[in-house]
Amino acid sequence: QVQLVESGGGLVQPGGSLRLSCAASRSIFSVSAMGWYRQAPGKQRELVAAITIGGSTNYADSVKGRFTISRDNTKNTVYLQMNSLKTEDTAVYYCNAAPSLVYSKHYWGQGTQVTVSS
Repeated sequence: QVQLVESGGGLVQPGGSLRLSCAASRSIFSVSAMGWYRQAPGKQRELVAAITIGGSTNYADSVKGRFTISRDNTKNTVYLQMNSLKTEDTAVYYCNAAPSLVYSKHYWGQGTQVTVSS
């Protein structure tokens, strides 16, 4: 059974930091690129950052230089370190496992709320 479980969301002031974590089932983590998406009210879900099995990363332009995605292959966990947060970063953040040779569809976590407000 595939599971993605996010944690680490919350309320933070502008300029603050948060770290999101996503614990994944070992079966999917070992074969999948992982990513973080977000969805703000009234907007479409968008890719924030992604990381391949080998550790290559890519970021949305809006978060470059502020967010860092990483993965710990010994813990089957992917992280999103978010610094210099802005009010426009407010959204529900979702962990994602991309389709692979083993799993042919996207898998999603339940989402965690990040609110940036003074």
